[in-house]
Amino acid sequence: MNDLGVDAPIKETAEDIERKLYEVEQKREEEDEEDFLDPGRWWFASTACPLIAGTFGPMANAFSICSLAQSWREYIPSGTEISNGNDIKDPEWLIAVKSLSLAFALISNLALLLNMARRLSFAIAQPITIIGWLLSSFLLIALIAVALSSTFRIPPPEEHALTQAFYYAIIAAGIYLLISLLMIITVWGAHKGHYAKEFQLTISQRSLMLQTISFMVYLLLGALVYKQIEGWTFLDAVYWADFTLLTIGIGGEYVPKTHLGRSLLFPYALGGILMVGLVISSIRSLVLARGKHKMAARFMEKKRQSVLASVNNDERTIKISRREKIKFSQKGLTEPQRREQEFNVMRRIQTSAEKRRRWTSLAMSTTAALLLWFLGALVFTFSEKRQDWTYFVSLYFSYTTLLTIGYGDFTPSSNSSKSFFVFWTLLAVPTLTIQISNMGDTVIRAFSDLTIWLGSLTVLPDESGFTATLKSGIKRVTSSGLFHENNSKTGEPSGMLPKHEGGEKSSFRDTGLDRLAEYIKEELEEAEEASEAGDSLERDIHFYHFILAKELRQVMKDVDAAPPKQYTYQEWAYYLRLLGKDESDPDRHRRPPIKECKSRDKGSNLGKAGGEDSESGVAYTWSWLGTRSPLMSNKSEAEWILQGISSILERELKEMRSSKPGERNRKPPISMSDLRNRPSSSRSDTENFKRRG
Repeated sequence: MNDLGVDAPIKETAEDIERKLYEVEQKREEEDEEDFLDPGRWWFASTACPLIAGTFGPMANAFSICSLAQSWREYIPSGTEISNGNDIKDPEWLIAVKSLSLAFALISNLALLLNMARRLSFAIAQPITIIGWLLSSFLLIALIAVALSSTFRIPPPEEHALTQAFYYAIIAAGIYLLISLLMIITVWGAHKGHYAKEFQLTISQRSLMLQTISFMVYLLLGALVYKQIEGWTFLDAVYWADFTLLTIGIGGEYVPKTHLGRSLLFPYALGGILMVGLVISSIRSLVLARGKHKMAARFMEKKRQSVLASVNNDERTIKISRREKIKFSQKGLTEPQRREQEFNVMRRIQTSAEKRRRWTSLAMSTTAALLLWFLGALVFTFSEKRQDWTYFVSLYFSYTTLLTIGYGDFTPSSNSSKSFFVFWTLLAVPTLTIQISNMGDTVIRAFSDLTIWLGSLTVLPDESGFTATLKSGIKRVTSSGLFHENNSKTGEPSGMLPKHEGGEKSSFRDTGLDRLAEYIKEELEEAEEASEAGDSLERDIHFYHFILAKELRQVMKDVDAAPPKQYTYQEWAYYLRLLGKDESDPDRHRRPPIKECKSRDKGSNLGKAGGEDSESGVAYTWSWLGTRSPLMSNKSEAEWILQGISSILERELKEMRSSKPGERNRKPPISMSDLRNRPSSSRSDTENFKRRG
């Protein structure tokens, strides 16, 4: 016997749990939208600043060790080279202050590392990190000022010089000051509430700091070993280890000459190259991926607002770019046709913004690489006056070094050049990594497309033949060229708007029902049993759950696709109907926010499957051209759909557990009647099931 006094509280508790889950889901969606639309500077403050500090902090520690490993002054006998100088012992107070500066810096790095590993709280770690780096920087700056004064220098100046250790101290002081200022920006942004007071870093992002520490330790230990084997000074061995591990291979007087040194080079160089590869891979997959995403989001939002603001109320002409305009009139269109038109415009906005993002990124990274080249050459010109290097010679040397050609016809000889060379080449690793990645997205891709096209015209014609290939190529060039993305399904430039073909039929039946027909070939035992018992609603519910489970597995394959999967409008219409959002239902949509384009759509993103308020029963409305559009989501399209399917499947299963047989009266958005109402030409796929049902 059922206890009526127990069933009611249980039902109320289940509804309360569902309501709370819904509220949590809505809050998460709002946070995702904020993350997508927030200015890039807050991403830079919350993520990029800690990553830069975590990467350059260990490098500065290594330079501090170099400044402590050798005296700051040396005596150069008359008529000898600077490499033959004799060290003059530093006063004990100078060694003590250098050691104290290194200790502060190591404590700061340790606090930052523990904070990134979530072993130390943000409130405790950040003051330690910032204060420690500032103290390290100020102590070194004070020592540098003393070293440059007449009380520290020994006359005559032509017979005395400052060693590489002194110049390493200058570089370390500058890095400590810079990264401490970056962390101050991070703390200030967290204090203002722009992001949480903790690092939102993945395990891979946190490991970038460990990889940098490992590489710098490996470089210094190798230098220490070769100092003993080859008889070099420690800092000359650091200089050798740097151009060896970075595969520059300058050579000169610093090459292994002993049998032991040449033998150890095999494992040492191989290990160093592997470590450099890990660092480069981390920079590409972490910094570039996230940075590109945030930049793309900002460009897309600006382009969206610009497009909506360019609508002419008389002619309804939308300006996508300076050379691309389209007519935007929704008169006489059915609801699916209107929605498809919005989708196509948004897709073109997406393509245009992505193209602009790629070339802007290339321009920024090229500027950074050129500055590295030109400014580096300027430093080498001044530091190599004894060798009479002109600026052109310095440019030549810098170019062959950055490209790791390393002819060895020109080599740094001064103490300032060698220390700067180590820092400069290490700085080139992330700079050129970003530059090459951006070239791969633009110039290299364009040359690749051009090569394939030329090959199809000559020795490698495609299946369509020479004439069709030539016409297609001319069409691509005249419609803004080889830099356009191709539609993966039609082969047409992505800027072309697909034509409307059949309205609702093209939105769902052409794509969705064909997929349902494939799935229905498999055995649906529970659905068949319900159908035989005459319970069509229970049959459709089982059928709906089966489709959700199958699509969940299918979309999971698209999540890791490279490049990211972009679905057609027909596919989107199919998935949205699975989520209870029929594209042919105007009550669930809103018009494009043309007049209020700078304001956000009211309502919720559709990450919550079903998209309906459980209390008010009012459906949330959105437009493909609004900020709630799935194409404006912080996730990829496959991730958005995967989250929607998993959420609604979870809700369906909870509802099934909490309800009794026969109590559910809500019809699922996908049912067997959709298959039975298909056009006759496509019914043969389900005849066997219909006979059984």
